[in-house]
Amino acid sequence: MKFTSIVSCTLAGAIALAPMARAQTAPPAPTAQSPSSAPVFKQEELDSLLAPIALYPDALLSQMLMASTYPLEIVEAARWRKANPSLKDTALTDALQQQPWDESVKSLTAFPEVLDRMNQDLSWTQKLGDAFLGQQAQVLATVQTLRQRAQASGNLKSNEQQKVEAQTQEGKQVIIIEPANPQIVYVPTYQPTVVYGAWPYPAYPPYYPPYWTPVGAAFVGGFFWGVGIAAGAALWGGCNWGHGSVNVNVNRYNSFNHTNINSNNWNHNSNHRGAVPYRDANSRQQYGKNDRQAAQSREQFRGRDDSLGGKGLNDRAGLSDTANKGAGKAGERGGDRAGAGAGKAADRAGDRPGAGAGASTREAGGRDGAANRGGSDMSNRASAGAGSRDLGGSASNRASADRSGAFSGGNGGQTRAAADRGHSSVGGSSARSSAPRGGASSGGAARSGGGGARGGGGGRR
Repeated sequence: MKFTSIVSCTLAGAIALAPMARAQTAPPAPTAQSPSSAPVFKQEELDSLLAPIALYPDALLSQMLMASTYPLEIVEAARWRKANPSLKDTALTDALQQQPWDESVKSLTAFPEVLDRMNQDLSWTQKLGDAFLGQQAQVLATVQTLRQRAQASGNLKSNEQQKVEAQTQEGKQVIIIEPANPQIVYVPTYQPTVVYGAWPYPAYPPYYPPYWTPVGAAFVGGFFWGVGIAAGAALWGGCNWGHGSVNVNVNRYNSFNHTNINSNNWNHNSNHRGAVPYRDANSRQQYGKNDRQAAQSREQFRGRDDSLGGKGLNDRAGLSDTANKGAGKAGERGGDRAGAGAGKAADRAGDRPGAGAGASTREAGGRDGAANRGGSDMSNRASAGAGSRDLGGSASNRASADRSGAFSGGNGGQTRAAADRGHSSVGGSSARSSAPRGGASSGGAARSGGGGARGGGGGRR
């Protein structure tokens, strides 16, 4: 009868678990878009990101897009430029040869204000680079859409600072912006909420921090023009609007960087990316090797240590393993509770009659046996607690010494003293202060209170 019941229960359980097993092994439902084909940024996000720079000269814009893919080098270059503000022309290009940054980052040192903005708004810079790497053609198409809005609003025109021209490239109508004087470059400061007319995405307003605007700047038609920059060969980038890509002016590039390249194609160099991860699946796949190296760098930066078995001091597991090695399993419960646990152990030990003291009465046996057991037990726990709190510090050494005394035999007073010294600080009483008060002069067992060991003149009868 019992066997039949067991078989019935087993079959019922198997039947009940069968649908669950099938549900766990079922393939995932297909999605409309795979992660690699899904856009990284929505169109309204791209408009917001690009609004503050879409009206920059083509060459400068292209070099900003290239450089934004190396945000850590942007930070280094900005700091270096602040430390060397007087360098210009040949002295600047010569000094840049000693720097390890990508050439696009080096080129922005000729535009300190632009470099500083990218450094101050590093989150924006990284998003700009992520969008450019993952959606390059869409980024350049968005720039053209923004320029068309500014032109339709009557705010994008040729003047003494810039030349605005409409062209047809690969069957596309595009707007080109170049310096009016090829030797002098003006970087415009403009108000996106003005120059683009009515903004079509209220939930995604154009990005433009107020500190980008110079103090006391006078805007004319939404624009402010600062001092022109004699950039020379530092302006070597370009936009191939018809193909949705950026390119390089080989002659200018070689002159500024002291190189000898012969291709005008630009390619992202993942060696300059550092520890910054790639956002979208396509970029991770294309630059995966370097992205894995960057992940390893980030893990090391977070404080991971080989001596902890790959677990850093910032990880709970790493701390727990270290405490366990130095002081036993008490480290898992936390060093802050070790003192309280030692105090409670003394209470329990004091209340239980002991068998190892050799006293004739139950009360005396209970006190001496409890002291003996409490001394050894609390020394072990105090050692664990001290190891958890100090990770092998002086408290653990003191507790180890007390444990030796407790296990070496001797009279009940020595045992009690060892137990008292094993106490951690509880309720404001420290281990050091409790040991003298629980001295061995009377031979009575120490009775544990709420605040550590509390010694009397002798055992309480």
